[in-house]
Amino acid sequence: MANLNIQHAKENTFDAIVIGSGMSGGWAAKELTEKGLKTLVLERGRAVDHLKDYPTTNLKPWEFEHRGTIPADIQKENPVVSRCYAFREDAQHFFVKDTEHPYVQDKPFDWIRGYQTGGKSLLWARQVQRWSDFDFEGPARDGFAVDWPIRYQDLAPWYSHVEKFVGVSGNRDGLPNLPDGEFLPAMELSAVEQYFKGFVAENYPGRDIIIGRCAHITGNAEYYAKQGRALCQHRVLCQRGCPFGGYFSSNSATLPWAMKTGNLTMQNNAVVHSILYDETKGRAKGVLVIDALTKETTEYYADLIFLNASALNTNLVLLNSTSSRFPNGLGNDNGLLGKYVAFHNYRAGVSAEYEGLQEYTTQGKRPNGGYIPRFRNVLRQETDFLRGYAAGFSGNRAILTDHSDVGENLENSLLNPQWGPWRVGSHMMGETIPKEASYVALDPHEKDAWGMPLLRVSVDYDQNDEAMIKDYIEQVSEMFDAAGFKNIRTRDDKRAPGLDIHEMGGVRMGHDPKTSLLNKWNQLHACQNVYVTDGACMTSTSTQNPSLTYMALAARAVDHAVKQG
Repeated sequence: MANLNIQHAKENTFDAIVIGSGMSGGWAAKELTEKGLKTLVLERGRAVDHLKDYPTTNLKPWEFEHRGTIPADIQKENPVVSRCYAFREDAQHFFVKDTEHPYVQDKPFDWIRGYQTGGKSLLWARQVQRWSDFDFEGPARDGFAVDWPIRYQDLAPWYSHVEKFVGVSGNRDGLPNLPDGEFLPAMELSAVEQYFKGFVAENYPGRDIIIGRCAHITGNAEYYAKQGRALCQHRVLCQRGCPFGGYFSSNSATLPWAMKTGNLTMQNNAVVHSILYDETKGRAKGVLVIDALTKETTEYYADLIFLNASALNTNLVLLNSTSSRFPNGLGNDNGLLGKYVAFHNYRAGVSAEYEGLQEYTTQGKRPNGGYIPRFRNVLRQETDFLRGYAAGFSGNRAILTDHSDVGENLENSLLNPQWGPWRVGSHMMGETIPKEASYVALDPHEKDAWGMPLLRVSVDYDQNDEAMIKDYIEQVSEMFDAAGFKNIRTRDDKRAPGLDIHEMGGVRMGHDPKTSLLNKWNQLHACQNVYVTDGACMTSTSTQNPSLTYMALAARAVDHAVKQG
């Protein structure tokens, strides 16, 4: 029996374990395996292999039973995920259903999850903007949250490292508040977007309209062919899984690359219960895993652990990793684990029409849009709220067909469609301030089907968010009106936090172990062979889409870990 136990432990021992196979977990796996470490990736969901497991990717609209819509009974059973814009018939199989993975909402929170190989990297919006020092220095300037232990120069080379592999389409815009990167050819702004860009540049100094920077391959085809990926085909069916690998996902890029090294072991249906702590050595020694199908438990061992389960699940795993040394969760000496959770404020939008430029139309599809970088409180505090917001901006013309008549009139209408007016729209992407009152915690009584405590979520907006929404609507409406746009409409949809799908924090980075959980290398202050490099590590949220920063942090942390030995 002793020999069997020794053999079992040997078979289950690796150089490194990565918990989660999504955006940042895929990068941790790629970097670790490239550096020669035998690496186990634990994914709680099912296996999804690139090419093989995209069942809807080539279906035509009429081949869907419900023509793309989610049936009413499924929507009724899943009220949270049904509010997500991407939860459609062609991609519903990549989303976690409410009924299968419950959680407790102490305050309304729409938690959108994807449990499968690649996680939500199959579903993301693919926008990738770098942070600048205006973002990293935000907490130090206004005193809310704690100071980031890194600055732009610490992450800049890792942004470049990630961008070159991912493939990022964009322009070098020369903006100090949105640093340029390693770009492939940019996509084009439409005629009305170009008009608005010129108008804003002339009339609103310090404000800019640019084409989005997106993780789509638009050039250097020979390099990406080595990854087995091809140029973006502009199908705009990305949420189905891309058979061309034209946009970046863990499934199409980092995980296959890691597999080629021969150093990767993938374990699906592996629900991580906790990280195991060695009281004698004062370090983590492995991970306790529950098989999602059989409910059997297994221990896996490694000297190095990367936690990339997605922000809220990473908090859950650490909170559930208790020991004599850490009775309140691994690394939680200061009692701040699970606190200071933040998100992006997407509640507001502005739309309008434009009667000019009738000589132009839009054709084809573009998996991208315009972007308005943050312009509030950048160089100085100028408003009654802290931090700021970025915004999306897009404009296009649609073909209008009148179906209201019958007979010959209907036939003529169908055969002679008319171009409608230019329609423009913007949506807000606001920074929220991390607060101790915004937290996640383990429910002391309720458990899921695998015996894991349910996560309780208590996250909300505050007056800063309300003031920011008001300012965004006022400023964008003013710019639209000044540019000659008509029929301006504003909205505040009052959505709960979570639909932005950018939850961050709970295991924040910082200088001081008394006020943070992680150091500047993403190591737990109190258990330094455990690294956290997903959204849980974020000290503040800024306004940019966060995935590029997660990936850069993961690559940087692996480099540090390997050099430390």
